[in-house]
Amino acid sequence: MAHPDATGEEHAVQPIQLLAPDGTLAEHEVYSPYISQLGEQDLRDLYRLMATERRMDAEATSLQRQGQLALWVPALGQEAAQAGTVSALRSTDMIFPTYREHVMALHRGIRPDELIQLFRATAHSGWNPHDHAMNTYMVVLGAQTLHAVGWAMGIQRDVAAGGTDQGPGADELVLACLGDGASSQGDVHESMVFASSYELPVLYFIQNNHWAISVPASTQSRGPLADRAAGYGFEGVQVDGNDVLASYAVAAHLGGQVRQGGPKLIESITYRMGAHTTADDPSKYRSSEEVESWKAKDPIERYRRWLQAAGHADETYFSEVDQEAADVAADLRRAVQELEPLPLEEAMDAVYAEPHRQVETDKSWLKEYEAGFAEDGAPARGEGGAR
Repeated sequence: MAHPDATGEEHAVQPIQLLAPDGTLAEHEVYSPYISQLGEQDLRDLYRLMATERRMDAEATSLQRQGQLALWVPALGQEAAQAGTVSALRSTDMIFPTYREHVMALHRGIRPDELIQLFRATAHSGWNPHDHAMNTYMVVLGAQTLHAVGWAMGIQRDVAAGGTDQGPGADELVLACLGDGASSQGDVHESMVFASSYELPVLYFIQNNHWAISVPASTQSRGPLADRAAGYGFEGVQVDGNDVLASYAVAAHLGGQVRQGGPKLIESITYRMGAHTTADDPSKYRSSEEVESWKAKDPIERYRRWLQAAGHADETYFSEVDQEAADVAADLRRAVQELEPLPLEEAMDAVYAEPHRQVETDKSWLKEYEAGFAEDGAPARGEGGAR
């Protein structure tokens, strides 16, 4: 991937890659040993996770098109980046996601029907973060990085309070997820200053999918996003995010260092093959040729070719995974039909911890407004309208 330097000339940055697009595996002195530690079941589970999420993703997109979801955020093309990274973590490592980490959610045991509640607008979130060591989705760009750093400081303080390196939270890290667009947010930079200053156990995970809605990554940054880490005094590494094995190895390697204290950053070079959200039309700002060139680097097909060539899986296994994924999609469709709408009044109850006068006033107005609707759904004469 080429980036212009300060003189305007381009210089090449080669992300860490173990598995080439044609499915051949290369050796790397630092990162290959992490792959050799994976058993055959571990390798197969990486494929199952990616394939299951992709099928669920397609079903959720269809449900939104059919009016069953208010919105959906596809992760098409980013499965390997997420699967490799989350699989390298420990189950107790806390994840602070954006709104696209569906692979990570499935890996952490969050059911599709729980994941979908936010997009069906039937709950603020469908899961308890403490049950899965994964925070709820964050729509405000970059805000989750501040939350991640705060959690990491809590870990650090818990360890210090224990008086030894074996106190509560010892050897845990926090994964702070963000996209290339969010990397320009002030919250992200403030969090990096804080994480570096206090040497907090934070692993930043930037999924550079090349497009912040309609703005290309080259506009977001004139150089590799991984290089930004150096400005705050810690290391950043670029990895081929369509290579699930490299994604795993880099996260495992840097994660081990983060556990010893101090942040690190991963810039995962991947591609959003679908729309930013189902409200987006990517054909307005990128060419079909660009999309097709990245389809040739499909992370799931790349990994499948290697699994089969290396003798780790056969057609019977892939068929079983396809059927499991189809069952997950069918279960999701059934669950969506059964979800009850969230009363708007209840949505207001979560604004403040204690009763608030303005909220009560707004709820009273809402009740009056809703009472003005006739049975056919149209506002009664002289009532309704915006406040």
